[in-house]
Amino acid sequence: MSPAGTRPVGPVVRPRRLRGSIPLRRLVAQTRLHPADLVLPVFVREGIDAPVEISSMPGVVQHTLESLVDEARACVDAGIGGIMLFGVPEAKDARGSGADDPQGILNIATRAVVEAVGDRLVVMTDLCLDEFTDHGHCGVLTTTLDGHSVVDNDATLERYADMALAQAAAGSHVLGLSGMMDGQVAHVRAALDEAGYVDTLVLAYAAKYTSALYGPFREAVQSSLSGDRATYQQDPANATEALREIELDLAEGADIIMVKPAQPHLDVVAAAAEVSPVPVAAYQISGEYSQIVAAAERGWIDRDAAVTESLLHIKRAGAQIVLTYFALEIAERL
Repeated sequence: MSPAGTRPVGPVVRPRRLRGSIPLRRLVAQTRLHPADLVLPVFVREGIDAPVEISSMPGVVQHTLESLVDEARACVDAGIGGIMLFGVPEAKDARGSGADDPQGILNIATRAVVEAVGDRLVVMTDLCLDEFTDHGHCGVLTTTLDGHSVVDNDATLERYADMALAQAAAGSHVLGLSGMMDGQVAHVRAALDEAGYVDTLVLAYAAKYTSALYGPFREAVQSSLSGDRATYQQDPANATEALREIELDLAEGADIIMVKPAQPHLDVVAAAAEVSPVPVAAYQISGEYSQIVAAAERGWIDRDAAVTESLLHIKRAGAQIVLTYFALEIAERL
């Protein structure tokens, strides 16, 4: 026993030795970012002749077809993994007719991007009706016996199948099913296979949560939504529910599963990575982007460091693929 007033003598364990320099920290880093891990979400708007800035997403624009193709080429040059296309149509209606119209803005844009870069970049398309409906919901509406307007799950599946065939015909490599309808993966997969599009991938937004952080995105797509989507998107209070959704989408044939938003649900990303035999993606959404940009503009945080850190968190949680509006910015620095 040590004499009173003295401490036991022994070696000090020094984990800090592994953090002593930038090269050393780089050598032992367990998580790394690579441009190929990243997907850039982009917006293409019908009826404009120059890109339009999105006020709540500084640095992000609604593209023309021409500027969209230029952005896709920039993605190739930067070595990023993919691009996700969202369409902003001039006209909307109750059933989202523009979504599966071969001459609709999203399908025209898909053909243009695939023609320009399709053998050098994974081209993904958003498969959802919300950008195309005049009510802003992700599906077809119906009226219940007590007079409430709700999204008709099964009627919406038929519209998703139509969209899937249109997007596959336009050349999309990966269809991003973001509507959170029950059975959507199985329904779309069956439609694709029956039509011969057996090699078109399905990316399932398996755990898509309601969130206050979608606000800037809704400006970007000029959403017509009033109310919310809480009856079909997941409740942020729940996590076990996400695993059930993931298991269902995997059983229905999803090629990739995704968690959205990313940062608020890193626990769900980690849980998905533990159980999924297919790649796991996570979407760093518009509000996550805008929070970082706004704080950096005010001088409150270092933008470069905050962007890198935020993406490392998502990767460390288990996401192999990250959709982020910072994709080009970070790829140029990596």
